[in-house]
Amino acid sequence: MRDQFILSLITGIFIGGASGYLGSLMLSKRMALVAGPLGHLTLPGIALALLYGFNVSLGAFPFVILGIILIWLFEIRTKLPMEALTAIVFSSGVAVTFLFLPIEQAETALVGDISRVTFWEAVVSLIVTSLLVLVVKKIYSGMVLINISEDLAKSEGMNVRKYNLVYLILIAIIVALGVKMVGGLLTAALVAIPASAARNISGKLAHYAFGAMIIGAISSLLGIVFAAISGLPPGPLIILANMFLFLISIVFKR
Repeated sequence: MRDQFILSLITGIFIGGASGYLGSLMLSKRMALVAGPLGHLTLPGIALALLYGFNVSLGAFPFVILGIILIWLFEIRTKLPMEALTAIVFSSGVAVTFLFLPIEQAETALVGDISRVTFWEAVVSLIVTSLLVLVVKKIYSGMVLINISEDLAKSEGMNVRKYNLVYLILIAIIVALGVKMVGGLLTAALVAIPASAARNISGKLAHYAFGAMIIGAISSLLGIVFAAISGLPPGPLIILANMFLFLISIVFKR
């Protein structure tokens, strides 16, 4: 029991920290809420994973990647806002899910359960989140420049489409990992709230990104600890811990 708690805690801290770090970039690009619809898009994969007994993140990932590719292609073809295209794609995924998801398994799909993570799931999560943070760090300044002006980024020789595709894939990965922790409904909060809290108290871009990572990690730690003490689901408690830290950040807003 103690080993299971430690595995859940470490996994949650890494996923929460990586979510906050990527969320700081998503908030700057005004895309923090995109993680919500993408979280819903994972529901068909989660449903299959629950029905056939394999890892929910593994089930979620192909569906969210497919959605990301469709959104990217639609954005190139139609020039519609990415958030609008996301809504179109995710609604189709949700509709498919509720055709075959057993109602008794809906809670796990919707709010997650990090308390049941296995040793190898924890190892994979740690490796993937570490690589994700490294990639985000590498593209961070480039994405900030794209946010300011795509034309300016192109004049600097940047391949904007390539950057946007990598960025969307990173979002897909964090969403697929996040559903294990907070389910398909709450993934937007996992990336948006730590970044919002960090923005309140940060004076520099570097402090903002690092602060979002720390707040995401601490929130996950608090949520999992409170879940172990209270017996309540960890997913909602992690989000409430994020919200608590966000309220504190308002008090100390710069």
